[in-house]
Amino acid sequence: MRHLVRAEGLAERIECDSAGTIAFHTGDPPDKRMHAAAANRSINTGGQARQICNDDYRSFDMILTMDDENLVNVRNMAPAGEWPAEVRPFCDFVTGSTATEVPDPYYGGPKGFETVLDLLEDGCASLLEHVRSQVAD
Repeated sequence: MRHLVRAEGLAERIECDSAGTIAFHTGDPPDKRMHAAAANRSINTGGQARQICNDDYRSFDMILTMDDENLVNVRNMAPAGEWPAEVRPFCDFVTGSTATEVPDPYYGGPKGFETVLDLLEDGCASLLEHVRSQVAD
């Protein structure tokens, strides 16, 4: 998503981040296989893993989840009280597939990473259009 936002000149208006529901990989760089597959599409996956935190619910307008288990976990992890973030499945934005979840690529070999990237590119394009309409002047 970040590369699309930058390409459209919207980096000053749209902030994107990524976080997991568990702290197991906190501080780690992206998986080397995903990094390589994304690099083949000219997508930079730099950064390091972190766990979602209470500030995320207050700082972001939307929190997207990759699967149903993450959706439940993210909603259960939300701080008490009101928060502006809308929590919803990422696949709500995928238009070129009937997938309802982004599968875990780690068990699908090289094809698994390509499948995930296909879903992410599709959904991110639709998500960008949705967000662009929200930040329009």
